[in-house]
Order: sequence, then C-alpha cells, then structure tokens
Amino acid sequence: MHMCAAMRGVKKANLGIAGKREKLLTGWRLMTVSLGSYQDGVDSALAEMKQQQIMARLWAHDYTVWKPEPTEITNRLGWLHIAEVMREDITRLEELVEAVSADGYTHVLLLGMGGSSLAPEVFRKTFSVNQGDHDGRVEQGDPCGRPYLDLAVLDSTDPGAVLVHAERLDFSKSLFIVATKSGSTVETLSFFRFFYNRVVEAVGTGQAGAHFIAITDPGSRLVDIAQKHNFRATFLNDPNIGGRYSALSYFGLVPAALVGVDLETLLNRALTMASSCESCNCAIAGDNNGARLGAIIGALAKAGRDKMTLVTSAPIARFGDWVEQLIAESTGKEGKGVLPVVGEPLGPPDVYGDDRLFVHLRLEGDETYDADLSVLEAAGHPVVCLHLRDIYDLGGQFFLWEMATAVAGHWLGINPFDQPDVEAAKVLARRMVAEHREKGVLPGGTLTPLTAEALNKFLAQAQAGDYVALQAYVQPTPETDVALVALRAWLRDHTRLATTVGYGPRFLHSTGQLHKGDGGKGLFIQFTADDQSDVPIPDEAGSPVSAMTFGVLKAAQALGDQQALLNVGRRVIRFHLGTDVVGGLGWGGQ
Repeated sequence: MHMCAAMRGVKKANLGIAGKREKLLTGWRLMTVSLGSYQDGVDSALAEMKQQQIMARLWAHDYTVWKPEPTEITNRLGWLHIAEVMREDITRLEELVEAVSADGYTHVLLLGMGGSSLAPEVFRKTFSVNQGDHDGRVEQGDPCGRPYLDLAVLDSTDPGAVLVHAERLDFSKSLFIVATKSGSTVETLSFFRFFYNRVVEAVGTGQAGAHFIAITDPGSRLVDIAQKHNFRATFLNDPNIGGRYSALSYFGLVPAALVGVDLETLLNRALTMASSCESCNCAIAGDNNGARLGAIIGALAKAGRDKMTLVTSAPIARFGDWVEQLIAESTGKEGKGVLPVVGEPLGPPDVYGDDRLFVHLRLEGDETYDADLSVLEAAGHPVVCLHLRDIYDLGGQFFLWEMATAVAGHWLGINPFDQPDVEAAKVLARRMVAEHREKGVLPGGTLTPLTAEALNKFLAQAQAGDYVALQAYVQPTPETDVALVALRAWLRDHTRLATTVGYGPRFLHSTGQLHKGDGGKGLFIQFTADDQSDVPIPDEAGSPVSAMTFGVLKAAQALGDQQALLNVGRRVIRFHLGTDVVGGLGWGGQ
C-alpha cells in the first residue's frame, strides 16, 4: 500500500482519539475579560440566556431565537455541524492535492469575493509554507512528503490587480479555484472568463478544464459552467451555510488543503470549540465560550460600545479581515450594528471615544500589545483577550466567532444570517454598466476637489459615536496599504472616531451591508483613481468578444455604491486621486 494511503487509514481510525485528546486541552484559559461597569450587564444577559435556554434552542435550530419567521434562518444553520461533516472528506481533499501536484501544478489562484475569498486568504497568510516560492516546497517532517501549492487570492476588479496575476503565472502549471455560493457573482465569473481564455491560449481548449475547480452550491449556474468546460473537480457545498459562515466548509478547506494545512488538526480544534459552546449552563461565570463572547458583543453594543476593535498577533492578522465581514454583514441591519475595526493602529486612551470594545487575539508568548492594552484597560475601556496556543487554534476561533455572532444577533434582535441591503449597490452598478453599453460612457457621479478645506468641512459633520470609512477603489498594493493606515491613524487622532478601510469592490461583500443597514453613523470617504491600463472581460469563456472591461466594472461599482449610500441618507464624499494614488492618500489633509 502507498505510504500516504496507509497514513490516511491510520489517521481516519484515530479521529475519535484525536478528538478526545483535544478535549483534554479545554482547561486552557481561552478568554480573559476586563469589562468594568459593563460586567453586570453581561452577567444579566448570560443569566437570561440560561433561563430562556437560548443555547439549547440554537443548537436545535429554533429560528425563534432570532425572529418569529424562519425565512433565511432555518436554511442558514449548516455551519453548526459542518466541521464534523468535513472530517469525513479529509481523504478526498488530500487526494486532490496529491493529484494536482503529480500533474505538475505549482500555483493556485482563487477567484472569489467576500465569504468565498476571506477564509482562503487567512489560510494563505497564516499557514502557507511556500508563499512566494514556486517549486512546491515540501514541509520538513511530514511523513507523506506532501507537496503544497503557492496560493494567491484575487478579489479585486481593479485591472492592475488582475494583470499582476496574469503576468506572473505560468498557466501550464496553474490551478484556478472558482468559488461562489450563488454561482452568479459577477466579479467571480468575470475573473473566470478572463483566466479561462488565458489558459486556453497556453494549453488548448481540450486541456483547459483540468486547470479549474469549482466550489458552489448544488444547482447553481457554476455547476453548469463546470460541466460545460470539463472542470477537474466540482465541490458542492452544503447550501444551508451562508458565505460568511463557510470557513470550515469546502470554501475554506479546499484552498487550505492546497497550501498544506493539517485539516485533521484544524477540524479537531473546531470541534473542541463547538463542544465548549454546547453547554447550556450559562451561569454568571459564563462557561459557554460562544454564549459569553456573544453576550459581551451584544450587551456592550446596546450600551453604546459598538465599535469592536480587533487587535491580533502578527502571524494571524488576516483573521481580522474574516471577522470583519462576519460581524459587519451579520449585525449591520435594521438600524443597528456592531462596527468591526480591523488594522487600526493602537493609540493612547485620549484618541478614543467611549464607544470602543477591544478584543485581543493573542498567540501564546506574544507580548506585543499587552502594555498598550493594559493602559487602555486602566483608562476604563473594556478589553477581552482570546488566548491561542498556536495558529491551529484558528480552527476553534472560526467556530467561536460564528457562534458569538449568532448570539450577538439574538441580543440585538436581528437576523444575523441575511443581508438585505447588499443588493442595493449591485442593482445600481448593473444600471451603470447598462448605461455604459448604451451610451459608451458612465455617469459622472459627484466628485469633490481634493483639498484640506473640503475634507475638514466633511469631517465637521461628525458627532460622537460616528465612524469614518475609507473606501479605496484603487489597486491594492503594499504601498497603498501603508498610505491608508497612515491616513486612518491621522483621522482617528484628529476626530477621535473609529476608522475602517476597505478596498472596493471587495468591501461591498463584507462591510457594505453595515454601511447601509446600521444607524447611519458612518462618514464615507471614497477614493477613485485612473487605471494605468485596462483589461477586457470576455462575454463568454472561450470567446474573444468583449463588451466590458474590468476598469469600467470597477468604476460602475464605485458609482453604484456612492449612490446607494446617498439613497439611504449617508454622508459621502468622493475624491479622485488621478495617477498618484499613494501621493494623494499621503496628503490626507494633515
């Protein structure tokens, strides 16, 4: 028997043993909190949950935990059990990695948006053993000598972002994951058509399909596309899981397997956490981790501490982007919302208002932020610390945050599984695209000259408890990242308001729901820029005909988002940066 096959047999036989071994580690102190005057409110919330048997009802799929009607609740609870289900598919995923490696593939590019791309980005940045390495490095000490692929994620319609991957990849050795729950996400299908044509040019139509994998729901449009073009594999996800709750399903685990994540360990950590979230004894001490964190988020948000600021150890920094989507899209609706603040530099107490909750995801031994958070705690800010033994504890964190978000939704009186305001910007963007096809130009939108006077006048509208959201419809680059971080730090210090940053159109699939569905607390600063070059989007895979470009699509999405915000009474200003994005952002009105 092949050694790897033998090892898989041993691992499968020992899954139960591994699960028991993980349970022995639950004595690890997962969560420490300092809530000050808010502790009594959280204790009362936990006691009420115990009395109403909220956790037992949640696990029983009782939709009345959130709403009197089951719509978009009863068909969105598959995440509760997916880790256990996915353990049965570890062998299939390992065989996929072996097969594509044996066929000479060295790189994989995931084409997705939002819930389809954020968990893979976490796995890429946290676990990948060969980022930037193109020879399929083998991890030392692996008894099977598994070859791993170099994964990248494309979730930007900026033509420069598309070209970065088109120019670096050897298409004869590249695998593409087309990931969309609905099977109709416009950005994802546009990426697919573009890269399919490039692969055809490199290897021919007969071989192109073997370079593609689909992850989608049963019956979606992508299923038909995958069959038509002879994809290597199609993974049909549980349709009862929403995109932002899909990290431990195929959407997360297929790319995780390809970058070398030990799926057994990851899923065992998730199941250990799930077990710690099953207890119904939500006593004042709060022994149910999901109930406790969810009660903290929900109770403090209702008390005005609705800017949940994440501070993460550097190796797991990308996990914050995944949490951002989960919290923002789940809670930002019906005039309510918890704003996740991710990547904002820590400052002294005097740059913060009284609307912050700090949550520290801390790897064991990392003291980077301990002193700064102690100062904030001493100044009266509530601080929660989640302790991780190593990066595989993210398996548990995925589940913990999903559960906590569901619990927070209960306390806010909302359905945490729908996204009623996301479609508004999409509809308007489609209208802009249609106008471009008819007239050859996009509507102009409302532009403001980039001056200190204009920015300061806009910021003068701010009130206590508001936040500033930077929306960058520009190419994501390390230099732009640095400029945006500096700008948001200046804005935070200047206004004492929470700040967020999102690249467009990616953020439309994460924080876009909260922007339009919360209580109108946002001040939105939109940045656009000239594209150095543009890239056509084929009308159909395999066809040279193109009536649209990525540049036009991105511009239409920016205009649509601006109008959608204005339509619901949000405060929006748009600056055009021309060809000097970093220089324009560096100005920042400082």
